[in-house]
Amino acid sequence: MSAVTIVGAGAFGTALAISLAGRGGQVNLWGRDADAIGNMRMSRQNARYLPEIDFPELLKLSANSSSIAEAEIILLAVPTQYLRDFITSYAELLNGKTCVVCCKGIEKTTSMLPSEIVKDLLPNAKVAVLTGPGFAAEIARGLPTALTLATDMQDGSALQSRMSTRNLRLYLSADPVGAQLGGALKNVIAIACGIAIGAGLGESARAALMTRGYAEMMRLAVDMGADPNTLCGLSGLGDLALTCGSDQSRNFSLGLRLGQGKEPLVGATFEGVATARATVGLAAKRNIEMPIAGIVAAVLAGELTINQASEALLSRPLRDEN
Repeated sequence: MSAVTIVGAGAFGTALAISLAGRGGQVNLWGRDADAIGNMRMSRQNARYLPEIDFPELLKLSANSSSIAEAEIILLAVPTQYLRDFITSYAELLNGKTCVVCCKGIEKTTSMLPSEIVKDLLPNAKVAVLTGPGFAAEIARGLPTALTLATDMQDGSALQSRMSTRNLRLYLSADPVGAQLGGALKNVIAIACGIAIGAGLGESARAALMTRGYAEMMRLAVDMGADPNTLCGLSGLGDLALTCGSDQSRNFSLGLRLGQGKEPLVGATFEGVATARATVGLAAKRNIEMPIAGIVAAVLAGELTINQASEALLSRPLRDEN
């Protein structure tokens, strides 16, 4: 069985490592911070992100590049905004391997999707995308989760079989663009929903933002060549529903704090912040109307207050729903 290395020892990378190691085979979890990896090796837990969840015996931990060099399948679970730097640093070890993108977002400096970054820097790599509605803590605890594995590889079904576990069911897609846009754009809508709930606008406002936000996601994705059916699946509608409806979502929680007039939590990663800015740029270039994304970006940039954002949405011209 092919050796698998998960790059990125955050919550999601650790959860995937736990799930994959539970089914057998050689699985490595790689992290850049040697001290943190050493502590996890001793305690057999990731106390920072997934406390009280023990690692399977077969899961190995490493801060050494040898675990990258020896693996045939690499899961890239580093944040999107750091993906380019990581790949540049380890390009010789990664090129030619099967690289599975596990991060969500749009690179703010280039407006590129994660898979595009990988293909740009690793022309000989086989690339797939793993995305969809899955909270790290639930995956790590063995709760049932379904995700999308999107790739244009001819042997995608073999990778699907290798990556699926008892609790992690993967559905194959041939639309990496649509899968990634669903996973990225829903974070922006989740921030909007969190703001609405935090500001006391109510559940009806959340439902409206989810629905109209989904329409924005669909407009941009289709314009960029995505299959609209992809946005109706796990990596689009499914991920949107999960992320906008739970306090476990980091991006929803960010919006919630902003709506309550609180400062964001220090040290947390909010992919939706950079993605909001990149989305507004993409929409402008393509002449796509995305008012919710634009308002979220303006709030995050300090250009609009929460009250001004609410007024901006409520005062938009009346129009047909479609």
